[in-house]
Amino acid sequence: MSKRIVIAVDTGGTFTDCVFRAGGRIQVVKVASTPEDPGRALLEVVAQIAVQAGADEVEVRHGTTVGTNALLERKGARVAFVTTAGFEDILALARQARPSLYDWNVHRTEPLTRICFGVAERIGSDGKVIRALDEAALIELREQIRTSGAESIAVSLLFGFANPVHERAVGTALTQLGLPISLSHKILPEFREYERASTVVINAYVAPKMERYIRGMEDKLAGRLSIMQSSGGILSAHAAAEEPVRTILSGPAGGVIGALSVARRAGIAQALSFDMGGTSTDVALLETGREPEATIEGEVAGLPVGVPMLDIHTAGAGGGSIARFDSGGLLRVGPESSGAVPGPACYGRGGERATVTDANLVLGRLAPENFLGGGMQLDADRAHAALDRLLCETDAMESIEALAEGIVRVANAEMEAALRRVSVERGQDPRSFTLIGFGGAGPLHACELALALGMKQVVIPAAPGALSALGILDADVKREFARTVMMEAKDTRVARIFRELEAEAKAAFATDGLKPEMKRFAEMRYRGQGFELRVPWSADAARSFHALHEKRYGYKDASRAVEIVTLRVMATARTAPPRMRPEKLRPGDARQARLAAHRIYESARWRRAWLIDREKLRAGDRFAGPAVITELSATTFVPSGWTGTVDAHSNLILKAEVLRTGGKR
Repeated sequence: MSKRIVIAVDTGGTFTDCVFRAGGRIQVVKVASTPEDPGRALLEVVAQIAVQAGADEVEVRHGTTVGTNALLERKGARVAFVTTAGFEDILALARQARPSLYDWNVHRTEPLTRICFGVAERIGSDGKVIRALDEAALIELREQIRTSGAESIAVSLLFGFANPVHERAVGTALTQLGLPISLSHKILPEFREYERASTVVINAYVAPKMERYIRGMEDKLAGRLSIMQSSGGILSAHAAAEEPVRTILSGPAGGVIGALSVARRAGIAQALSFDMGGTSTDVALLETGREPEATIEGEVAGLPVGVPMLDIHTAGAGGGSIARFDSGGLLRVGPESSGAVPGPACYGRGGERATVTDANLVLGRLAPENFLGGGMQLDADRAHAALDRLLCETDAMESIEALAEGIVRVANAEMEAALRRVSVERGQDPRSFTLIGFGGAGPLHACELALALGMKQVVIPAAPGALSALGILDADVKREFARTVMMEAKDTRVARIFRELEAEAKAAFATDGLKPEMKRFAEMRYRGQGFELRVPWSADAARSFHALHEKRYGYKDASRAVEIVTLRVMATARTAPPRMRPEKLRPGDARQARLAAHRIYESARWRRAWLIDREKLRAGDRFAGPAVITELSATTFVPSGWTGTVDAHSNLILKAEVLRTGGKR
């Protein structure tokens, strides 16, 4: 009898995390990433797990950064952009918004391509053909693209979402070139021409590299492959290869789904997810009574991305972030990162510049011999040498320990600002939330960030460094289907359009043998407004919109006309939830988990602490900080004045003994 397992793989900038379930328990494997060949680490670890588990059939769910890195590093394909004649400069014009209104030195992000072609055609806003396509013009366009050196094609015609007849004709005419073609009515059939054009160009930009990567993985893996998408759902490999723009925030989305599962099992109503890795930190606001917020107004590398993605805010601070002094003598941390190779100085792979990880090691928050559960030895001498070189550049600090504390404080300030962005700046009081710390470096910084925000409780889930992979493992297969309609809420055509979208969803899922659940949504606004709010569709959708508008903006106007901008159908094929039996709580003092006496540098002096093995902690154990808790996927730092308990789901529940105004103890 064959044995089948499902493995989730999250490829990060420094480590590749793999999670699978065996014998009713979560199993974690963590290996160094291979940025020069991202698939190599994945294939090696999947083969290792298959042998370990005795499986002859493997399904891999993958959170990938291949498309993200191609976009961030500007290493994508040479794209030919085709649009309606007269609108060839839309990518360069963009929007007139300025990130800093009075800063004359701010420069708009350079478009991904300057190879732009206009085709003589015109569709009206009502979908009617105003100017028909000319066959001769299509032949000329094909020859222009052939000689342009383009490696991929993006087509976004004006009002192509209202009637795609011309986009289809252009796509058919260009098929002879043998290049990947991205059509806007398939990628993003919605209004706002710049955002639509930007999204389809991003898709075309990363498509060749992503298609090669995904097809290569499919050929080499003995089983099925699916990809995590930015909206928090799983996407089939063939769909991800055709629409890679949906995977731009693949890994961070897995972390949000994993954090939501942890919060629900722990009975937490409101949480802030704090996912700190080697290169960056991703944060999100979660309410366990509903699905996480998604946005169609996302931005990556300074470019708008119109496909749905979870509302995640990213800060350029991670364990590998490099510390430096700027020209004014101020200490800076990140966004430059040491990455996986050479990595922090203490990794011993050739890195010489001081990073956040090196600072944590100097402060005693990492135990050199117990990093990754003892699977990797850190070089404390190299970390001290890196900080010593940096210390020579300033007269403001007298010791390596003071510099290390400064590096951690600066990194914390970056991450605190990100947490405030998704909470305080949206009218939410973080003091009523729980901070869920995860990622390879999140548990090291979570308690200090909670104090800065006045939060009373921190949760460190089981296998925190692999929570993103665990979220990918448990995520549902999910896709959205949308159409811009611009009609009144009582328009009789709404029901017909919803049925058409649902038929499209069923057909897409049928290719993978799945039958999805359907949820209807409408994006609505007061007539004359520039942006809209999403509400679940019902006979009282307008009333729901008024209520949501009041909650979001502080007012409503029930007498004002409401219009539907876009209709959406969320199609979901549920993943069977894992059977997780809570453990029985037995009061204990964690004595059996103590590895050794330890020292940590805290508040300008060295203090005694305990080094604790998390694998030996039992449900019901209680302990006090300062403590350093080691395990395979991450290290947790519990400061003085904090207590920790282990709950029935193996989470660490950390609480500050006293909080004062402003989050100070």
